[in-house]
Amino acid sequence: MLKSQRGARRLPRLPGRDPIKRQRNPVLARLADLDQAALRALRTRAHGPVPDAVMKSLGAIGEWGAVWIATGASAAVVDRARSGRWLAAAATAPAAIGINFAIKLAVGRKRPLLEEHPPLARAPTKLSFPSAHATSSLAAATALGRVSPQGRPVFYGLAAAICLSRPYLGMHYPSDVVAGAVLGTLLGRAVPGLDGDSAPSSDPDWQRPAPAQHPPAPRDQAAGGNGRPLSQAP
Repeated sequence: MLKSQRGARRLPRLPGRDPIKRQRNPVLARLADLDQAALRALRTRAHGPVPDAVMKSLGAIGEWGAVWIATGASAAVVDRARSGRWLAAAATAPAAIGINFAIKLAVGRKRPLLEEHPPLARAPTKLSFPSAHATSSLAAATALGRVSPQGRPVFYGLAAAICLSRPYLGMHYPSDVVAGAVLGTLLGRAVPGLDGDSAPSSDPDWQRPAPAQHPPAPRDQAAGGNGRPLSQAP
């Protein structure tokens, strides 16, 4: 009876808690402890109906890069002069998710599981590293910010909020989010042809060619042919 009760109370072993592995890799074991502690703090503190609803909404709009695709497509409609660049920037979100999934398959890290604190959202896979939300959000925010540097505070602010929602909801370890953010930033910078903030003006004068500049008249012509200015000619 006592053995069964002890077995029922035993918690699942957390990553980095294996004694042999901790002795061989004390630095990695310490990082795993910090990762677990940060996850537990974000998942258990500052929760309530309102913040939970906000974080769930952020996770929903970040799913499959939906908010970034909508942002880029809307900007392309409004800003026709840079529509191609806006659409290319928006496409980085789903492209980043594809690259992220390939890395997830290679790493194979499972999503976190906290006793008495289950995740507050669902995911299409059980793979955790790196976070697809973080990867797609930082990739799109970086790419969109290259098209319009004035919009970077908004783009990066939204991306940061989406990243924070992942461990808050218990969906990812903080290290998953950090790795996804780094990967996404690199992918957003790698897209060619997005830099620059100037767009062709709609003013018709912008399309007019510059007036031709004629070379100065020769000295003899300006001087009346005798080497003296016309005003001094006899």
